[in-house]
Amino acid sequence: MAKILPQDFRQQTAELMGEQLFAQVENSICNEEPPTSIRFNRFKAPHGTHTCGIDKEGAEERDDSNTLAAPQEEPVPWCPDYGRYLEERPNFTFDPLLHAGVYYVQEASSMFVDFVARQLIQQPVRMLDLCAAPGGKSTALRNALPQGSLLISNEPMRTRAQILAENIQKFGHPDVIVTNNYPKDFRKAGILFDAILADVPCSGEGMFRKDDGAIEEWSTQNVDNCSKLQRSIIEDIWPCLKPGGLLIYSTCTYNVHEDEENVAHIIQELGATPVQLDIDEAWGITGNLSQHDFPVYRFLPGKSRGEGLFLAVLRKAEDADAISDKTSKRDKGDKGDKVKKKAKTKNKAGNPQASFPAEWLKQSENYETAIVGDRLYAIPLTWHGVYAAASQALCILHAGIEIGKTKGKDFIPAQNLALSTERSTETFALAELSYTDAIRFLRKEAVTLPEETPKGYVLVTYRGIPLGWEKNIGNRANNLYPQEWKIKSTHVPETDKPVITW
Repeated sequence: MAKILPQDFRQQTAELMGEQLFAQVENSICNEEPPTSIRFNRFKAPHGTHTCGIDKEGAEERDDSNTLAAPQEEPVPWCPDYGRYLEERPNFTFDPLLHAGVYYVQEASSMFVDFVARQLIQQPVRMLDLCAAPGGKSTALRNALPQGSLLISNEPMRTRAQILAENIQKFGHPDVIVTNNYPKDFRKAGILFDAILADVPCSGEGMFRKDDGAIEEWSTQNVDNCSKLQRSIIEDIWPCLKPGGLLIYSTCTYNVHEDEENVAHIIQELGATPVQLDIDEAWGITGNLSQHDFPVYRFLPGKSRGEGLFLAVLRKAEDADAISDKTSKRDKGDKGDKVKKKAKTKNKAGNPQASFPAEWLKQSENYETAIVGDRLYAIPLTWHGVYAAASQALCILHAGIEIGKTKGKDFIPAQNLALSTERSTETFALAELSYTDAIRFLRKEAVTLPEETPKGYVLVTYRGIPLGWEKNIGNRANNLYPQEWKIKSTHVPETDKPVITW
């Protein structure tokens, strides 16, 4: 059944785009199915990963000479190394490799942030993804940022922030902090950023093809409300951007009130300079639709292969004001003691060990420990001072690598450790699961381990990729998969239909 768009939306969007372009977009929204696309996690996708029987070369670190060559599954043109369109939408819920963080299901237009980061960021940076849930753009950024960069991935809404933390932990990279704060809170933390992605809340016009609810909720009043909220968000976070730093402003909407007019406001009122990107005309990206003369990048259904996305890049003036970076002193000196002292004041529920076995991580000498409640974290030394500053003023949901927690006399390894790219590959006993048992494990059901499996904590895998922990006590094994992460569907797939193979 064709969608019916609000008349006010049709009128103002036709005036914005012109009748011909709007007719093309409207037809795509109302009558075409959205494309399905995934993005590989370059830190986890094994060498030889492919989607339709076509091999590729993997990449452990940022190396653009290694690409995912899968011609039967068309590459996303602005994310060709890791983004793929699929011919049909599979039931992702029942692919264990999705839960293991080997790939992320992401709308193709949103992968444009990968292109922006690779083109403009060549040296290690401290970056903030301000409105990050559910985590698609954050994991895309972490995929693209140079080694040595730190990403703080933030979401103001608590429920959505929990989903963000889950997806970041599944991604498995240690150089990420997940926070649950409003933009103004970052001023109090005193953390300056080299780059900020502000994918601000919007009226959601770009979601019309995928979400009928977005059509029902749309109104001109909501567009006006969103425009004002977006400006306040940028004004709150602007002092946290370093002089000369980059702001990536994006929405998933079409109108100029939330897009070009807000970019003009940032230029005129905050003194920013627009940044031009080098793009390919074949990608079908639409430029500025307003009277303003600066570069913007608009993805329109029917013209580019993806959903609605608007993006602009702005650079802060070198002589602009900014907050004082409170992390500088901690980065140079007394970082570890302050973090441990802060953590111990929170430790009322248990008595966790103050360190973890060195052999649990590949390079444990590169980490300091932090104790929060009954949980132990490994925080990379390179940004321990940032963590110290953040822990004083921000609500941190996850940071670095969660190693485990104390329960009585036992120390239980964390799910994040199982999925971390920095976990030692030789320390823990492994048990490979069949597809059926992998789904049972992800449902948090009992799984029978092979008879030769040693007692203790066992890392269960599927196709060689870690899924989580079982505690083998001999006559049975306890499933330690997080209750809040489990597959809740009662449907039982007949066979394994992998999204990717190698």
